Amino acid sequence: MVNALRATTGAVSSGMSTLMATRSNRVRWWSLVVVCLAMFMNALDSSIVNVALPDIQRELHISQGSLTWVVDAYLITFGSFLLMAGRLGDLIGRKKVFLAGIALFTVSSIASGVATSQGLLIAGRFAQGIGGACSSSVVIAIIVTEFAEPAERAKAMSAYIFVAVGGGSIGLLVGGVLTQALSWHWIFFINVPIGVITLVLGSGLIVENDGLGIRNGVDITGSVLVTLALMLGIYAIIQATASGWASVPTLACGGAAVVLLVSFFLLESRLKNPIMPLRILRIRTLADSSIIRGLLATGMYTTFFLGALYLEKVRGYSPIRTGLAFLPIALTMGVLSVGITARLVL
Repeated sequence: MVNALRATTGAVSSGMSTLMATRSNRVRWWSLVVVCLAMFMNALDSSIVNVALPDIQRELHISQGSLTWVVDAYLITFGSFLLMAGRLGDLIGRKKVFLAGIALFTVSSIASGVATSQGLLIAGRFAQGIGGACSSSVVIAIIVTEFAEPAERAKAMSAYIFVAVGGGSIGLLVGGVLTQALSWHWIFFINVPIGVITLVLGSGLIVENDGLGIRNGVDITGSVLVTLALMLGIYAIIQATASGWASVPTLACGGAAVVLLVSFFLLESRLKNPIMPLRILRIRTLADSSIIRGLLATGMYTTFFLGALYLEKVRGYSPIRTGLAFLPIALTMGVLSVGITARLVL
């Protein structure tokens, strides 16, 4: 009787363990869907605006030189706040930072969509970049934590890479359809339902990590220095097209950017908990991969920006036709992500 009871109890326990493991596995893959939704929204927004640039320029009366800020405003804050957002994820919890980023991105998308002037649109794009940085900075850490087994992690990373890279190309097509069928305002409004769904699912599916605590330090000064350095450096490049490389505004902004960047590296070398430990620059594989990713991003976004303007303004393409012209890039990235990339990660 006792043995039978023990056997029954063991069978029930075994069944419960199997059920919990199955549920846990499903939750992990659903959490991957959530972070990929966020990454798709960020990648989509970084490129979707390119096709709508001519329409935005006409409606808001933006000069050709200032038009680049519609794109650069997002990229500046996105790149500048990645380090700080990632550090905050370690200190207060990745889930909190992720959900806060999605919320800010969604709200600022609405602000960008209803913008009636150049200043309001650029301000909305700046805020979108901060939200995108907060959500994107913790995605890799969430995936690595959820998928500890190498084979599963490779599959998860492949899905992430496909969404991150392919989403940018798909954004051009979606942007063309929305701009031509409705108006350029809808390239921002499309983020709202995606953001709301991501917030709801993320709140229930993503597991929070134990943060180290704010007492371990947040390098706010370093974040401000590197952000201002990038902003002034990019402004100097943009200003050079109108005033010339030897003009006073260009040299002043460029010189200030260099001083701030040098100050940033000096600060990082002295802090106990810097936002960017300089010792990581000695890691050869990390340094090489960072350079390659930087060149890849530069080439990709330059192609999107200049290509879209060329096709629409010089060749006379419609927004939809412009988006279709970039579709082979998305298809190529999709094929590479599913096959070759997965094997390289392993």
